[in-house]
Amino acid sequence: MTAIAPSDLESPGVCILLTGDDEVAALNDQFRHKAGPTNVLSFPAPPNPEGLIGDIALAYGVCAREAAEQGKMLEQHLSHLVVHGVLHLLGYDHEEDGEAEAMEALERSILETLGVPDPYAAERV
Repeated sequence: MTAIAPSDLESPGVCILLTGDDEVAALNDQFRHKAGPTNVLSFPAPPNPEGLIGDIALAYGVCAREAAEQGKMLEQHLSHLVVHGVLHLLGYDHEEDGEAEAMEALERSILETLGVPDPYAAERV
């Protein structure tokens, strides 16, 4: 899938679900065949007249634990994960090093416009 630049979309719509870890674990098992919860899942939407690009599910417990462990504000961590999920919906991925670097750079750029500090800063120290 070719990635779409966020600026190429007029007004994309996304549905976001912030729910419990058990619910995200069930989604992770059902759609990815992986056990346990993960922080964020993205589900692309088929073409639709509403302009929705997909759904994002966030596991509150996982996100809260990660934020605490990483010394981040929960709101900023959730913002990062929503941006991360939207980029997946637009076709970005991080399976290979080059893809990961490009996706992370775009995440940092978007988050900067939202006043959210670089979520990867601690990893580069």
